[in-house]
Amino acid sequence: MEPEHIRFGGGASATMLHPAVAVWMLIAIVLILTVPRKNVIVPFLLSVLTIPIGQVVLVGGVHFTMMRILILVALVRAVRFKASSGPWFPTGFTPIDQVVVLWTVSAFVVISIQWMSAPMLIASLASFLDALGGYLVLRFFIEDGDAVRRTLGVLAVVCAIHGICMINEQVTGVNVFNWIGGVNIPVETTIRDGQLRSSAVMGPLGEGVFAGVLVPLFLWLWTVKGSRIIASVGLAGATAMLITTHASTPWMACGAGLLGLGFWPLRKRMRIIRWGLVFMLVSLHLVMKAPVWHLISRVDITGGSSSYHRYTLVNQTIRHFSDWWLLGYKYYDQWDWDMWDTSNLFVAAALTGGLVTLVFAIATFSRSFGAIGTARKRVNGDRKQEWCLWCWGSTLFACVVSCFGVAFMYHLQMLLFALLGCVCVATFEARQAAVPSMAPLEQDRLALAFSAAGTDLPFKTS
Repeated sequence: MEPEHIRFGGGASATMLHPAVAVWMLIAIVLILTVPRKNVIVPFLLSVLTIPIGQVVLVGGVHFTMMRILILVALVRAVRFKASSGPWFPTGFTPIDQVVVLWTVSAFVVISIQWMSAPMLIASLASFLDALGGYLVLRFFIEDGDAVRRTLGVLAVVCAIHGICMINEQVTGVNVFNWIGGVNIPVETTIRDGQLRSSAVMGPLGEGVFAGVLVPLFLWLWTVKGSRIIASVGLAGATAMLITTHASTPWMACGAGLLGLGFWPLRKRMRIIRWGLVFMLVSLHLVMKAPVWHLISRVDITGGSSSYHRYTLVNQTIRHFSDWWLLGYKYYDQWDWDMWDTSNLFVAAALTGGLVTLVFAIATFSRSFGAIGTARKRVNGDRKQEWCLWCWGSTLFACVVSCFGVAFMYHLQMLLFALLGCVCVATFEARQAAVPSMAPLEQDRLALAFSAAGTDLPFKTS
C-alpha cells in the first residue's frame, strides 16, 4: 500500500527546526538579500543542499521547508533587482527555459485537475513553487560564465561536505545529519546485502546520483586555469559519495558521463552513432523474447539492486498507456507490487502529469542536447570551447541515464535545474563568441550575403 505522505506532502505534524539550522538559515537569508548578485548563488546553493528536507516550519497546516523559504527569499531579491534595473535573464528566454516552464506548469495543472481536492491542490502548489520558483531563481543568479564556474565550485564544496559525512557513516554507522532532525533520514545507516549505504542529506540514491552526474564537470573544471584545487576537492568528494552509497544507479550515472567523455574523438560523427543505437535497440526488441526495456532488469552493479522494480515501472506504464495519457492516473499503485515507488523521472512525469507533461520533460533534455550540439558546431576548431560544451553534454547524458533509477525530487531537482541554467549560459556565450572568431573569408561571405539582402552585418569585421 502506498504511504499517504508520498502524494499529499505529509511530513511532520509540528514545526521541526533545529537551532543550528535556524542560525544557518538566518545567515543564508541575510547573505542572499545583501551580497552582490553574482555571489548570491553561493549561500543559496550551500544552504539548500546541506539542510535536510525534513526541517520544516508549519504554518496553518502548510509545510514550509527550508528550501521553500530560501526560494521565496531569493525570489524577493530577484524581483527587487528587476524592479530597479537589468534583465531577468541576461541570455534571454531560451527554448530550454520555455520547455522547463511548460513542464512545471503542466505538472501542476494536470495533477490538480486529476485529483480535484484541496489537499492535493495544496501539495501541488508547494511542489510548483519548489520547481518553477527554484528554476527561476537559479536562472536569475547564474548569469554568465563566471557564475557557472562559481556554481560548480559550490557544488564541489557540497560534495566534499557530504563525502566526509558519508565516510563517517561507514565508520560509525550513524548519519550525522540526523542529529538536526529530518523525517526522510534514518537514524542509523541502512544496510543492504551486508553493505552500509550512507544516506547523508538525500539518501543513498540521491547522494550517489548527485555525485555521479557531476564527475564530467569536475573533470572539465580541472582544465580551467586556477580551478584545479576546487575541482580536485569536488572529485574527491564525489568519489567518496559514490563508493559509500553502494548503489547501482549512481555508478550507472557516473559511467554514462565518462562514456560520453570517451566519445570526444567521435564528436563529429554522433548522428551516425545515435541512429546506430536506435537501430540496435529496435533489432534487439525484435529478436528478444521480452521487450527491449527488460534489459533494465539485468543491471546490477553492486549485487543488491532493485533493477527489476525499475523494469516493472517502465513496463507497466507502457502497458497502461490508455489509463494515464490524458490526465495521468490516480491508482497506478495497484498495477503491481510497489508501483507507488515511482523511482523514474519519466514514469513519474507520465503517471502524475499525463502525456503532455512527459513530452515536456523529454523535450527539456532534447532541447538542451540540441543547444549544446548547435553551440559546439559554431565553435568548431576552438578545442577549449568544444571540450567545455562536450562535458556539459556528457553530464546531461548522465542525468538522462540516472532518470531511469531516480525521480529527481527536492535536492536533486535543484541540481538538475542548476545544470540546465548553466547549459543556457554556456551555449549562449559559445554562440556569442562564435561570430567574432570566424575566419576573414567566412566574414566576407557573410558580408556579401547581408549586403545582397540589403542589411548590415550584426558585427564589425576585422
